Amino acid sequence: MEGLVMTAQLILGLSILVGVHEWGHLIAAKAFGMRVEKFSIGFPPKIWGFQYGETEYSIGAIPLGGFVKISGMIDESLDTKNMKAEPDPWEFRAKPAWQRLIVMMGGIIVNVITGILIFIGLFYSQGESIVTKEELNKHGILAYELGQEIGFKTGDKVLEVNGKDFKEFTDLISPETIMAENASYLVQRGNEKITINIPITFLDKYSDKENKGRFISFLLPFEVGQVMVGTGADKGGLKEGDKFVSINGQPITYFHELKEVLDKSSDTEITAVVKRKSGKEESLNIQVDEDGTLGFYPVSLLNYSHYDYNLAEATVKGTEEAFGKVWVNILGFGKIFRGEVSLSKSLSGPIRIAQIYGGTWSWVKFWNITGLLSMILAFMNFLPIPALDGGHVVFLTYEMVSGRKPSDQFLENAQKVGMILLLGIMGFAIFNDIFQSIF
Repeated sequence: MEGLVMTAQLILGLSILVGVHEWGHLIAAKAFGMRVEKFSIGFPPKIWGFQYGETEYSIGAIPLGGFVKISGMIDESLDTKNMKAEPDPWEFRAKPAWQRLIVMMGGIIVNVITGILIFIGLFYSQGESIVTKEELNKHGILAYELGQEIGFKTGDKVLEVNGKDFKEFTDLISPETIMAENASYLVQRGNEKITINIPITFLDKYSDKENKGRFISFLLPFEVGQVMVGTGADKGGLKEGDKFVSINGQPITYFHELKEVLDKSSDTEITAVVKRKSGKEESLNIQVDEDGTLGFYPVSLLNYSHYDYNLAEATVKGTEEAFGKVWVNILGFGKIFRGEVSLSKSLSGPIRIAQIYGGTWSWVKFWNITGLLSMILAFMNFLPIPALDGGHVVFLTYEMVSGRKPSDQFLENAQKVGMILLLGIMGFAIFNDIFQSIF
């Protein structure tokens, strides 16, 4: 069932993004009087379609892209049989270079607008809940293996990130922070201030799927929430609102301490001292399940700060968030080119994208990922690679600056090279997805 949900979210997300991207090309072409022969979401074979006016609209069986076929344009179809004849007024090649440039930028522009609108909608409808720096440092951070490897210790209080103050916990683990040049943290450990530098090799380890969520988190004070009927917690007398004092004589304050003790005590009976809502302490004998759980839902005692945004504030936040995604991709490309992170751990194909969406359906998560992918799609399409929009933009810019149009033969050959390159990248991405999923 999880696989079906992943697949459904992937297909829906890509269909939305490809649809609006190709619609950007279509609407710009029609605005300048160009004939659009075909508009397809997905690649052939066609599974459904209809004719409206001069354009055939269809859905293809391979949901990994789409296309718009504009008369008189050398594109991925490589249909050049009519290119030697004089251009008709409605053809792409008959229009001024500036109009053709806008048509080629249309998909990128609409993807950027889509990404911005998605993030504006999320901030406006959901607001934002954060753990502030002040709340974080009341308790300190929880250092997992990867955090300990670079020098963090549980209980450290973070004062600065990359030489600057920060607002909230997510600033500590954001890609912008980790991928910055000479990235570092200033922490308070007891009475000592310590600088923790992020080594060049860190990002490669951080992006490894096995290290997901194993860097740092915040220490989580908690109390007992709902107790499930018939479990060890229920039979042992644990009640909602209880706070653990100790288990088998070991003090318990934070949730990770409880988990560590329970993981070592699976399928045994423990002695837990808890503080009731009344303030009275009681000792309970509780049976731990085979999977190391007691049978209750923990309730966080952290003071999360929630912000609701009006439309103007959401517009600012959403726009910043959208373009922040693009900046992260630029930083990531720089790291790859410098050899600081491997391409195989950074490049995601359809399988890994589906895994990012996940096996449970959450509309908030779905739109967050789709907004991210919209900005990535815009950025990737702007790269100066033949067969991508960015390649066409380069050739059109050259034509506008020099006054000389590249020959049709050159454009056709460039398109072929670009298609081979893109197919190679797609093949590598899919193979890499399979390899990473297995190993």
